[in-house]
Amino acid sequence: MMKINIGIPEEERSAISESLKKLLADTYTLYQKTHSYHWNVTGPMFQTLHILFMTQYTELWNAIDPIAERIRSLGYYAPMGGWEFAKYSSIAEDKEVPKAQDMIKHLVEGNEAVIRTARAAYAPAEKGNDQATLDLLTQRLDIHEKTAWMLRSLLEE
Repeated sequence: MMKINIGIPEEERSAISESLKKLLADTYTLYQKTHSYHWNVTGPMFQTLHILFMTQYTELWNAIDPIAERIRSLGYYAPMGGWEFAKYSSIAEDKEVPKAQDMIKHLVEGNEAVIRTARAAYAPAEKGNDQATLDLLTQRLDIHEKTAWMLRSLLEE
């Protein structure tokens, strides 16, 4: 394979890639959780949540590819398969279908987990002077912070 010479030393590219693998795994796990909630939500807020969850899982689905492609651009392989996503993800999967209010709480927690993962990825990206990754992280933070706020608003009485 041809050597990568993009102005970011290999040690920094490796650290950035590892942090992005965590972000990808959290994003993918949150995508799966949100999509399954879309399928399984019940109760008086069904229509509202069904549509909201679809909007959110669609956004997450569209975010997965740019994260994986950034990892590849840095010269590393993106995680493959559930076992590897489970290794990197900080978001727990559900063992049973939660009630609608609990779905909302779990999605707030999931979005906040992605926010923390994205924030943790800033240090290696800054150290590597990797503006492309920093831009990607800023975009993800903006979306997840807004999503968490909107979901939290549904829990207010």
